[in-house]
Amino acid sequence: MNTLSLLLPLLLSASAQDPMRVLDGGARQQDAVRQAVKQGRYVPLETVVRDALRRYPGQLLEVELDDGEYEIEILGPNGVVMELDYDATSGRLLKMEED
Repeated sequence: MNTLSLLLPLLLSASAQDPMRVLDGGARQQDAVRQAVKQGRYVPLETVVRDALRRYPGQLLEVELDDGEYEIEILGPNGVVMELDYDATSGRLLKMEED
């Protein structure tokens, strides 16, 4: 028995629950974050990205918002990936560590 035949029933049952929930859940979350920025509850992402790149110049790889924290990953010119975590409400740098 191949892997696909083992996973197919799981995939079908998951998509049968609510296939649109998976597709538009990200859009709803983005709208909620935009609203929080507009209301002043979160600092704009551009603010923390600018600060992160000033502190650790390089190529921006990824940005996530998780539990009220912006998590920013930057690939430095030395090949090291650095993760910088910011409080989304204040914009304060919480930690900076190699990823």
